[in-house]
Amino acid sequence: MRVVVVGAGLAGLTAADELTAAGADTVVLEARDRVGGRVHGLEVAPGSWVDAGAAYLGDKHTMLAAALAESDLKTTPTAMVGASRFDLGSLSTRPGRFPPLSAVALGELFDALDEVTSSVRPHAPWLSPDAEARDARSAADWAAEHLRHPDARLFFPLFLGEMMAADPAAISVLHMAFYLRSGGGTGYLNAFEGGAQQDRVDGGSHQLAVALAARLGDRVRLSQPVRAIHQDHRGALVHTAAGTYPADAVVVAVPPLLADEIEYRPGLPVGRAGPGTGRGCAIKVHLVYPAPLWRDAGLSGWSLSSAGPMQSTVDDSPPGVGVLTGFVTGAEALRFSALTAAEQRASVRAQVSGLFPDLPPPTAIHVTDWVAEPYSRGCYAALFGPGDWLQRGPTLTTAHLRVHWAGTETSTEFFGLMEGAIRSGHRVASEIRARY
Repeated sequence: MRVVVVGAGLAGLTAADELTAAGADTVVLEARDRVGGRVHGLEVAPGSWVDAGAAYLGDKHTMLAAALAESDLKTTPTAMVGASRFDLGSLSTRPGRFPPLSAVALGELFDALDEVTSSVRPHAPWLSPDAEARDARSAADWAAEHLRHPDARLFFPLFLGEMMAADPAAISVLHMAFYLRSGGGTGYLNAFEGGAQQDRVDGGSHQLAVALAARLGDRVRLSQPVRAIHQDHRGALVHTAAGTYPADAVVVAVPPLLADEIEYRPGLPVGRAGPGTGRGCAIKVHLVYPAPLWRDAGLSGWSLSSAGPMQSTVDDSPPGVGVLTGFVTGAEALRFSALTAAEQRASVRAQVSGLFPDLPPPTAIHVTDWVAEPYSRGCYAALFGPGDWLQRGPTLTTAHLRVHWAGTETSTEFFGLMEGAIRSGHRVASEIRARY
């Protein structure tokens, strides 16, 4: 049996690895000159790597943990020792990560989020109570109605930016509720210790993609963006600029916006994306120092800012070097992405000098702009806008003749996370094995 997998991210590589082990003749076509997709390593010093893409995992991410163990990869705790810096109108330093805002207002915010989240049917969000009404409204509309206190209104877009890389105006209420529910709930997603951000892969999560690709060997073909998939009762033909690949089954494991750029013959009955589907608005900034110097001042490296461009920073230092990872998300990411490289670095330097005035200038600044990345169209995941779930949800994993779907956006468990991508890879491999 011949299977062509489109996309060498964690979903596509997982599917290809499982299908190859089952005896399929598998080829993986990847548009980039590297594997990993939205998992990407960045060497900030000789032998010292950080995650320019997906990074964190927790104890509920069981399939990711199993894949790491199979490849003999270890995890390391996310550092969170010391005080945090907050710039929410004025600069302050506090223990832990709770911002200097009204505890009552934030409590009401999370109560409201938990209420809307708890009613979602995670395996079929479009069948949830009030799904039609919630899918028709944006999260910004929901906030305007439910959040009365200015502190809650200030914190809400920062929270959604950190959790979902989303501007509240760009996603539906249903998508917000589903995303938070599928990821384990607001408390789990937002937590370091005991939560979804508890650990990261020692040496970078890109190593898992590299290990999976190494097992597949020359079955992985780089720099081959897929242009068209034509199929009939006899089989499928997958077209790239470099050649045509025949297949009995095809796995498309790329984000919805990219999947829709492929020409399908016959055409898809329902597009993978719609007019309201957006790209995840995330840009990662890595500021490099000789050592994690903030620790000497009793600081954790964690910060939260409403001023931007970075809404938050975290200590992601590998051995031998200090690294502050900054996150530019939501509407701010779109603005930041439009700047020149020099303007981006200047604005980051200015912000860090205000947040951490005792630090020397960073020795290097690396900007990974996922908004502008042509073969991702955003990160962490596609943003489902008003109308998307009701229109596209029911066909999210429905095969189009011989074309099957994978990717974190097809997973109703841990949507947008590495765990969701890996689960989707196993699901589609099982689907193909059962069908063919």
